Amino acid sequence: MPRPFPAEFRLRAVALVRAGKPITTAAVQLGVSAAALHKWVRQDQIDRGERPGITTPETAELTKAKKRIRQLETEVEILKVAAKLLGEDRPGPKGFTR
Repeated sequence: MPRPFPAEFRLRAVALVRAGKPITTAAVQLGVSAAALHKWVRQDQIDRGERPGITTPETAELTKAKKRIRQLETEVEILKVAAKLLGEDRPGPKGFTR
């Protein structure tokens, strides 16, 4: 996977397009693909509220939440296996109050 461009570089590239320079021209001058620059401009419009979509901070929060959910699901599976190995997965006797 290619290394991502620094945030400052992306901001300056988007600023060039917002200033009126065509995306294709700016992409060639900056040495990036026009598709990548178009994506950056679209995300900038979403972040500014000019276009509907998920903002950058919301995306980061969702990514963090999904990672935490995967971690918790893994822990639950490990605990289920451990309980089964220790015999704790069977219900207690009738009237058991522990």
